[in-house]
Amino acid sequence: MTIRTDALIVGAGPCGLFQVFELGLLGISAHLVDALKEPGGQCTELYPDKPIYDIPAIPVLNAQDLVDALLKQIEPFNPTFHLGEEVTVVRPLGEGEGFHVETGAGTQFQAQTLFLAGGVGSFQPRKLRLDGAETIEGRQLFYRVKDSSRFRGRRLLILGGGDSALDWALELSGIAESVTLAHRRDEYRAAPATVAQFKELVARGRAQLYEKARATRLYLDGDDLKAVTLSVEDVERDPLEVDDLLVFYGLAPKLGPIAGWGLDLNRKTVNVDPEKFQTNIPGIFAIGDICHYPGKKKLILSGFHEAALAAFAAKAILTPGKKVHLQYTTTSPIMHKRLGLTD
Repeated sequence: MTIRTDALIVGAGPCGLFQVFELGLLGISAHLVDALKEPGGQCTELYPDKPIYDIPAIPVLNAQDLVDALLKQIEPFNPTFHLGEEVTVVRPLGEGEGFHVETGAGTQFQAQTLFLAGGVGSFQPRKLRLDGAETIEGRQLFYRVKDSSRFRGRRLLILGGGDSALDWALELSGIAESVTLAHRRDEYRAAPATVAQFKELVARGRAQLYEKARATRLYLDGDDLKAVTLSVEDVERDPLEVDDLLVFYGLAPKLGPIAGWGLDLNRKTVNVDPEKFQTNIPGIFAIGDICHYPGKKKLILSGFHEAALAAFAAKAILTPGKKVHLQYTTTSPIMHKRLGLTD
């Protein structure tokens, strides 16, 4: 059976969730599809405890709290989620008929408008290529932190030099028995202020730092990690006893099936018109990290703005010949009804 919908959103991260809200304000209901098994995108999958400071009027909240708040915000619009499914086919239909969309799970849609909000596309962490790594993955080797409390009182080795590595090194230093950071270079991709904070911890003896260092061997007792050998400036050190290993070598983004849909691509992003955030295919929009236009900034805040303008452009497609009026949620009775504030 084909599901018919005015709007289909591919990606249930923060921008995809906010797209539901902006469409809902205009009276457009939506379905969402995401390859992940829960909404939230990278915020939920990779850094749920990471603090976010640049959401307007909210001084600080962690990534999972942002996702939870967005889910609460869109409740009045009752979106339908199709999680754990990857969109594999997008085919334009006749004029005014929208698009035929299929997922790998066999779900089929006829969508009048389509919104790509899939972040960097499908993404996988770059993995540690050492013997024994797969044996301990998910037990003592981690590529993301979903529950920081599990590292309380543990001896941690963190590999990487980007924001995730330094942010977690700082945060976990407050609860772990010890934190050691090993970085392959002496220059960092992380924010300079974060690097300076961590080096201050090292100077106070609260953490260890090895630069120009890489892990060369894992020592396992049965299936349990006991120690890691580091090569520092090409000199192997004595094995470092550790309880857990956190690896933050970054993500390997892949557009996946999107690359075959006839969209105008810019490397691993999709070119859009910055007035409507429409792609080269009328009726298909792209917002968030997956879209590209002059001056694009990969910020959640920017994605929220893009979602608002894309919703208005979609409304114009869905109601041809009618003017799309701007109404304010503070005063509009129509908006209050859509938000469930009045009958």
